[in-house]
Amino acid sequence: MATVHPADIQDRDGAVPLLKTVRRLFPFLVKIIGDGAYQGPQLAAAARAIADWQIEVVKRSDQAKGFVVLPKRWIVERTFAWLGRCRRLAKDFENRTRNALAFLLLASIRLMVRRLAKLSP
Repeated sequence: MATVHPADIQDRDGAVPLLKTVRRLFPFLVKIIGDGAYQGPQLAAAARAIADWQIEVVKRSDQAKGFVVLPKRWIVERTFAWLGRCRRLAKDFENRTRNALAFLLLASIRLMVRRLAKLSP
């Protein structure tokens, strides 16, 4: 599930409509994992109002120096790197959000088809 919104909307504000859609599609989800942009009482209250979800914010430790792998965060960063290998997603070429979302979905489909092709004999 993905949503593309203008740059003047913060991540935590844009997450609420996405969470409503995700609830309909995936009613079995229990926990939401996000980075520091998704912390705050407003999003936590909205997540509780939509479903009985816990929001786990993965933060970098204050004692960490240099590069440190954060738990669960590497999954998102790895996915962004895979999607960034697609030429149309490497830069923000699109002038419409629906076009950007379409190319994001196409890139995701491409990744999944490649994985499925590796599994088939």
